Amino acid sequence: MEPALLIGILVAILAIVVTSIVTGFRKKKSSAALSSGLVAGLITGTLIGGTSTVGTAQLAYNYGMSAWHFTLGAGVACIVLLLFYIKPFRNSGSKTLIGILRNAYGEKLSRVSGILNIIGTLINVMAQILAGSAVLIVIFQQLGMTGAIFITAAFMVLYVIFGGTKGASIVGIIKTFLMYFTMVIAGLIALKLIGGLSATSALMDSFSAETGRNFKSLFCRGFGTDFGSFISPIIGVVCTEVYVQSIIGAKNEKAARTGVLICVLLTTFFGLFGIMVGLYMRSIATPAELAENAAGLAKIALTSFILEHSGIPKFIGGIMIGTLFIAAVGSGAGLSLGVANLLNRDFIHRGKEASGPKYERINALLILGFLALAAVLTVLIPNDTIQDFTFLSMALRGCTIFAPAFFLFFLPKKRVSTRMALASVITGTLVCFVLGILNLTGVIHLPFAAVIPGIITEMVVMLIGYMTAKA
Repeated sequence: MEPALLIGILVAILAIVVTSIVTGFRKKKSSAALSSGLVAGLITGTLIGGTSTVGTAQLAYNYGMSAWHFTLGAGVACIVLLLFYIKPFRNSGSKTLIGILRNAYGEKLSRVSGILNIIGTLINVMAQILAGSAVLIVIFQQLGMTGAIFITAAFMVLYVIFGGTKGASIVGIIKTFLMYFTMVIAGLIALKLIGGLSATSALMDSFSAETGRNFKSLFCRGFGTDFGSFISPIIGVVCTEVYVQSIIGAKNEKAARTGVLICVLLTTFFGLFGIMVGLYMRSIATPAELAENAAGLAKIALTSFILEHSGIPKFIGGIMIGTLFIAAVGSGAGLSLGVANLLNRDFIHRGKEASGPKYERINALLILGFLALAAVLTVLIPNDTIQDFTFLSMALRGCTIFAPAFFLFFLPKKRVSTRMALASVITGTLVCFVLGILNLTGVIHLPFAAVIPGIITEMVVMLIGYMTAKA
């Protein structure tokens, strides 16, 4: 590896690691309320990661504009939070989303929803580990995929254990700046190499004619599949602990709203830069490469572009590659922090106020165990499409919480019984999980995303419960 490239990679990675460690040593023992900037840093730093960068370029390589769904859906999800959920979350009197459900529907539902939500989050963390390892394997080919996976997971542990919630927020701000620096430069260079917007349009037309797939369409993979890919992040973000915890942890409602509004502006159009890179990399691939190793070439499209095809100086390219790695690491770490807080507060301390060194030590052990499990499963489960993992994860998280929370916040005149709420969560999640896993592993090929039948199932069960409940 060229020295300038290695130095650039180390500069980006060390900037994040050192910041995380410094903020960890300087943080107060009690959790401080988050400013609007820190709210935006925690949400964006977790939301925009490997799926939004490596995963978007990968999907665009094979399906064009339908790769936009994750960041487009994430932006819409932040709008939904801003318009409908900030006040209910903050007025709930609970520190976690599962705690809100426990207060409304009882201990049994909160525990079932919490466990199922953790499973959904685990799948998303696996996607981030996969994205991070895809970066490492291009740089250090001698590692092998298994080694790259475990090193990525180890960096996630370092990222979040030292800094905690506030540290993850501060690091998220720096990470977001570096990611925009990386993706805007890469996207604009790819656009220039293609020949501009009109040439990009013509290029997508040629891909469409060549493959029989409409690369210009947001529904290139079929309306059912891609509409589900759009809906999944909207529902998933609303039902993910770390995003809800950041809103509840804001110092006031104005800080929460401003922070989420910043996230809308930062996330919505972010994926377009990765799409440009994916399209360019497909345009220079030989027919033999496309036929023999489409999935493998797509996964490394972004890293290969920066290293070999962009003309970027090696030192700057190293910073960009390091940023892509940290993007995946930060997302996985932030999600793991949300899971640890959930387990610690709602399962170990059963919703009681808890803080201090003992709480932090338990959190650290939970994060370590959770990420170790995610790394092992990433090695064992045979799927390379990063966004597919993420969409399934978002769908599962939505199915564990969305319907009970929706009826609680927006149809409060009647309280659905715990029995019916529990039935909705179990049936909806089971439908989504079984269909999603079968589709992900290629056993069946669904014409729609698994989130659609999952959400419909649980909403129907909740509606029956609502209609039969007493006012």
